[in-house]
Amino acid sequence: MKITINLIALLFIFSASNHTLAGQTVITNKKSNSQSEYMSGLLQLALSYADTPYQYSTTDEVLSKTRVLESLKTGSVHVTWGGTSEQLEASYLPIRIDTYRGLMSHRLMFIRQGEQEKFDNITSLEDFKSIKFGQGRRWQDTKILEAADLQVIKSNKKKNLYYMLDGGRFDAFPRGATEALSELSNYPGLALTLEQSLVIIYPLPTYFFVSKKYPQLALDIEQGLETMLKDGKFDEYFYGSEEIQSTLRRANLKNRRAIRLDNPYLPEKTPLHRKELWLDLTAQN
Repeated sequence: MKITINLIALLFIFSASNHTLAGQTVITNKKSNSQSEYMSGLLQLALSYADTPYQYSTTDEVLSKTRVLESLKTGSVHVTWGGTSEQLEASYLPIRIDTYRGLMSHRLMFIRQGEQEKFDNITSLEDFKSIKFGQGRRWQDTKILEAADLQVIKSNKKKNLYYMLDGGRFDAFPRGATEALSELSNYPGLALTLEQSLVIIYPLPTYFFVSKKYPQLALDIEQGLETMLKDGKFDEYFYGSEEIQSTLRRANLKNRRAIRLDNPYLPEKTPLHRKELWLDLTAQN
């Protein structure tokens, strides 16, 4: 009887392990309140094209970026997303299709209320050198701004940056276009507003990153997105998203003065030659 019970236990363990390795349940990081459903919805739509009947789940709590990446290495989290870098692409399996079609490469700025005039006459990168920017200490954006010889004040926690801006530690807090238009409402007690005349643009695609323990999952996500590009479902999802519609309407990108920065840290394998991956946002506004 003991042998039989042990055998059943071993079969159960093998079955559970095989189910996880097959990637049938895809685990991502639980979203914070400031994040929309856009990315998780796109992930589920891409996986709907796969032969494997995937299910979708999240961690029990919101994990820090560091913990998410650690969990991705161990395989307890299967997939996450964010701006790309050489380090991320070396450590995980990148799906090199910009999920925001270039929109998140457009950065709008939080500033203090009553200080719009400070930005009204900025027309060049040189003008920007008098401005102090706030960014996360380990963010790729921080490296890009510093490479442009701009002043950057850093914090380990994103939440702190709103209070630091309100307290006068720096002048502007650049955020991706969709982030800038959704996050401000989370801090109604701070005297902050959205800068009205400028947009900072640099190439920083947002990718899905998959644990190296699940190569089939990475392949299924990539094939799903590629199929969506061909059958029109990607554009349909993008333009049908309330988040994207609101951003394109409210960001007013075509009427903003663009300050363009190089991204010297853009990975060499970034598919900039594939023009179908990047939308002409000026024409679409």
